[in-house]
Amino acid sequence: MLKKFETKSARVKGISFHAKRPWVLASLHNGVIQLWDYRMCTLLEKFDEHDGPVRGICFHIQQPLFVSGGDDYKIKVWNYKQRRCLFTLLGHLDYIRTTFFHHEYPWILSASDDQTIRIWNWQSRQCISVLTGHNHYVMCAQFHPTEDLLVSASLDQSVRVWDFSGLRKKSVAPGPAGLTEHLRNPQATDLFGQADAVVKHVLEGHDRGVNWACFHPTLPLIASAADDRQVKLWRMNDSKAWEVDTCRGHYNNVSCVLFHAKHELIISNSEDLYIRVWDMSKRTLLQSFRREHERYWVLTSHPTLNLFAAGHDGGMVLFKLQRERPAYAVHNNMLFYIKNRHLRKLDMLTNRDAPVMHLSKGGGRQQPYSMSLNHAEWCVLVTWRNGENCSYELYAAPRDHSGAVPEGTEPARGQATTAIWVARNRFAALEKNNQLVIRNLKNEVSKKISTPTCEEIMYAGTGMLLLREADSVQLLDVQQKRTIASVKVSKCRYAIWNTDMSIVALLGKHTVTLCTKKLEQLCCITEGARVKSGAFDDSTPQPVFIYTTANHIKYCCKDGDYGIIRTLDVPVYAVRVLSTETGARVVCLDRECRPKVLNIDPTEYRFKLALVTRQYDQVLHMVRTAKLVGQSIIAYLQEKGYPEVALHFVKDSRTRLSLALQCGNIEVALEAAKSLDEPAAWDQLAKAALTTGNHQIVEMCYQRTKNFDKLSFLYLVTGNLEKLRKMMKIAEIRKDTSAQFQGALLLGDVGERIRLLRNSGQLSLAYLTAINHKQVEEAEQLKAALEAAGMPVPEANPDAVFLRPPLPIQRNQPNWPLLAVSKSFFEVAGQARAAAEGSGSAVAAALDEPLEAAGAWGDDDVLPDHKEEGEEEIMEDACEDGGWDVGDEDLELPEELAPVSDMGAAEDSEQYFVAPTRGASAPLAARLRTAHDHVATGQFEAAMRLLNEQVGIVNFAPYESVFAEMFAHARVTFGALPSLPALTAYLHRNWKEATGKDLLPVITLKLSDLVSQLQQSYQLTTAGRFPEAIERLQGVAQRVPLLLVDSKAELSEAQQLLAVCRDYLVGLAMETARKAMPKNTVDEQKRTCEMAAYFTHCKLQPVHQILTLRTALNMFFKLKNYRTAASFARRLLELGPRPEVAQQARKILQACEKTPTDEHQLLYDEHNPFSVCGISYKPIYRGKPEEKCSLCAASFMPEHKGKLCPVCGVAEIGKDALGLRICPLQFNR
Repeated sequence: MLKKFETKSARVKGISFHAKRPWVLASLHNGVIQLWDYRMCTLLEKFDEHDGPVRGICFHIQQPLFVSGGDDYKIKVWNYKQRRCLFTLLGHLDYIRTTFFHHEYPWILSASDDQTIRIWNWQSRQCISVLTGHNHYVMCAQFHPTEDLLVSASLDQSVRVWDFSGLRKKSVAPGPAGLTEHLRNPQATDLFGQADAVVKHVLEGHDRGVNWACFHPTLPLIASAADDRQVKLWRMNDSKAWEVDTCRGHYNNVSCVLFHAKHELIISNSEDLYIRVWDMSKRTLLQSFRREHERYWVLTSHPTLNLFAAGHDGGMVLFKLQRERPAYAVHNNMLFYIKNRHLRKLDMLTNRDAPVMHLSKGGGRQQPYSMSLNHAEWCVLVTWRNGENCSYELYAAPRDHSGAVPEGTEPARGQATTAIWVARNRFAALEKNNQLVIRNLKNEVSKKISTPTCEEIMYAGTGMLLLREADSVQLLDVQQKRTIASVKVSKCRYAIWNTDMSIVALLGKHTVTLCTKKLEQLCCITEGARVKSGAFDDSTPQPVFIYTTANHIKYCCKDGDYGIIRTLDVPVYAVRVLSTETGARVVCLDRECRPKVLNIDPTEYRFKLALVTRQYDQVLHMVRTAKLVGQSIIAYLQEKGYPEVALHFVKDSRTRLSLALQCGNIEVALEAAKSLDEPAAWDQLAKAALTTGNHQIVEMCYQRTKNFDKLSFLYLVTGNLEKLRKMMKIAEIRKDTSAQFQGALLLGDVGERIRLLRNSGQLSLAYLTAINHKQVEEAEQLKAALEAAGMPVPEANPDAVFLRPPLPIQRNQPNWPLLAVSKSFFEVAGQARAAAEGSGSAVAAALDEPLEAAGAWGDDDVLPDHKEEGEEEIMEDACEDGGWDVGDEDLELPEELAPVSDMGAAEDSEQYFVAPTRGASAPLAARLRTAHDHVATGQFEAAMRLLNEQVGIVNFAPYESVFAEMFAHARVTFGALPSLPALTAYLHRNWKEATGKDLLPVITLKLSDLVSQLQQSYQLTTAGRFPEAIERLQGVAQRVPLLLVDSKAELSEAQQLLAVCRDYLVGLAMETARKAMPKNTVDEQKRTCEMAAYFTHCKLQPVHQILTLRTALNMFFKLKNYRTAASFARRLLELGPRPEVAQQARKILQACEKTPTDEHQLLYDEHNPFSVCGISYKPIYRGKPEEKCSLCAASFMPEHKGKLCPVCGVAEIGKDALGLRICPLQFNR
């Protein structure tokens, strides 16, 4: 008897198994019905509506119903999904003993102490038949599993078999027999009617009352149990029934009896505390199982599984009569297993199954307990366990398995608990006296080892054994007869090794322990359900143990990570894991010894292993291709310190914000905070951004939460005095005098402080402020006011000093540099992939803009003046009055375009500063060649000379702040000793490999910084804020000669960046001039149309190109130049605009194609390549003389030579220059 589950409760009077789910119902003597999950050993639900004991209980085979009958004379039908009683059936007049559903009809069968049996229709909720005939309590009534029969047992010492075919014909369906009779004789009529149910047989033979009777599942047999302590077996046919035999052995009333569904066995239990198992053919007692104190009252079996349940005075016990684990062994890709006393082999690669040999019948009815294979000598050890009798058999398997299955010769036998091969010609047998015996192939003893505390032996490689003790597992060297290692594992049942015998999994009832070959414990996992089996997946960098429980296939890594792979309907026993690159299969055996192959998804544990073993390229591949979802993966990545990877799986904004803040990804955190738009989210983002030095995002967060105090302090520390002055005005609007006074104090605005003090009634303080700051006129006025009010005039302090706040060294500074920050592998790889998918350069990647733009495209005469340059909200939303005049109002085109994705500050995370070690303090070096190095070392004059020679810069006014900023970034100032001035040291970029005069200054201006500013210029352009965009683009173009790059690729990117700025500057300046021109006469309109047409030939991003084409299309259509308008429409459609824009363009194109002519002659030839003069905005066609700017290469008419370039604002037009020199490789030629 193998106990699987046991409960403690009041006396159990009824039990019912669910047909498919691992559930069992127990009805108790105290009126409670319990619903248990016997796999997970948990109580799922209690149902308590009966008054008094509940004796009858039964699950419906298909519907979510169960029925109960109690001593309150009530039959209740319950829905376990709704967890409530649906209805109650009333009619019995005494205790109800049993209730059963019919397996097919909507019937309930009940037996009662009122001496009747009733059949109820649970759909109509009516009693459809009452069976009378017993003259004492009816203790049990059950339906036949297939026929229209039922059997009842009563205390009147009889068992009755009833035929209810008449009831079935009348109320349900005619059935096969009834339909045949009706077709044979359709005119026949039943004159006297037919009884609902008639007694077919009356079985009398018991000397006392009969407690239980049941049908055999397939044979015409009936078993009955009675108070005469006997179990009787009856046989019946259509005409009669008779007693076959009697099973005697119980010492008290026999409570229940049933047939085993798969074996010729009868199982009974009794009030004598015993469960007894009888041989149905020999009618002899096979096994007895006794409880100490509790009497048994009920017994039932599972409809499909080899599982039984018995109810007793103290609860319920679920048990199996024999072990169902198949005996198997694995060698390479061959699975050897025993089924129906045949040794079979399965090729796991080809799924070819073949018999090997036949086994003897030495084990009786029992299945073999285990087997051990000697593949070298083709010998098989089979272990049998039958209660206390344990034995082994040694077979010599035939080497050729291709022929017929031979009848095996008699094997060598012996008495032992377990037998396992330990060498090519030796096996170990554990005898009952706990002595380990080593035998040879002839079953002769060659060695004996005393193991007094050993309970079980398990394979551990050649010459080694694992000995299981009560609370540990020992590793025994058979040759040396000594224990060389041990591990504390309680009640280990199986040991499973990986292919190279480096890791062993020790399986307990509810535990999985992974150990090394020296039994050093790696991890231990406790399961709620029973652990059944397992196998290693050796295809991964580290072996992963795949194991099965009663209801799952799970995995366990050696570092302790584990998880669920898939669920199981029935338990299986895994024998091998076959892995491929795309998936894996588990070869397993079920309880019927049938091989099965289950497909599993190994992605989760491969993903975790790749993280543990730092195979980040494989992690990236899985992130991009595999479908990894679930809270467990996210929690795992957070726990292991990979929040940036977890971001790939999260869609919830709140979770994304938390993960992004953990990994320092401010851009993703900004997106999440925008979608949440909650004060708490903005506060979290502000703290994180402040620690990383991204004060522009901090500013936006404070603006969103209206945290004016922190905002004012931020403007103070960043030197943004203009916005600080605005904060003072905002405080005045808010009537916050304290904040207003503080702002005036920080700005050094004495007049404002005096005014505030006067308005607040603090005349004395106002007078002191005025007199101490030499504001004589205000002081006189305040003195007069004090005297008029009769207040004393305070005396001025002769030692008073002015309150002057220090001026910021650098105003409107960009984000602060980060200290010791480096990107993770995943961020670098993600950017590399993005760059590879684009044109391959950082600039090209930065130029990837969406095809559609956001914001309004109208007149730019009125620009919003409440935001300043650099403020984050500029990057978020397009302004209300953009600078684009598409001119489509009277064409009834859509007024707005679809939103453009936010590109703001996408490169801020790339700005990081690596803390240097101590270097030499000499700022000057002899090897300085670039303008950048001269500026960084403070040699401004030399730098200006180089810039003039290389790119022809003549206007250095815009460079004043840039030079000061770069020079400040190249130095560090620190305090040495108290009362001494600060010391200054210069930072060097080559401090590791150079010394002395070979030291070069640190890089203070990076290409990525300019790319980020270019992206912000794109957004300003999209928002129609052309003046601000022009200012930003000019700043980028002016800083390109101050760059320092290391490679030709970066040099090319810098040149490309300069070209992009030139095209945008020329186009935006021309568009601004066009919008300012008058449009009164036809010539003026023609000129504006020409400039709009020129704008379409500037190399802009698709979103901006679409807008230029829409503007030109509408203007030329209004001017009735239809041929040129049609050309613009075709170019517009090629760029793939939004559907509504494309539809409007097609309509205009159709209208233009009807009259493909131009009414006005314009100075515009779209087929002849040209460039636009940056001053006159006229075309310079190819081959015509032109002059170029020495820095930005903008084109100009020859008469403009020697003028200052209005495009870049710093270089001379037509000046001979050396060219851009920003890479050391350019000086090595």
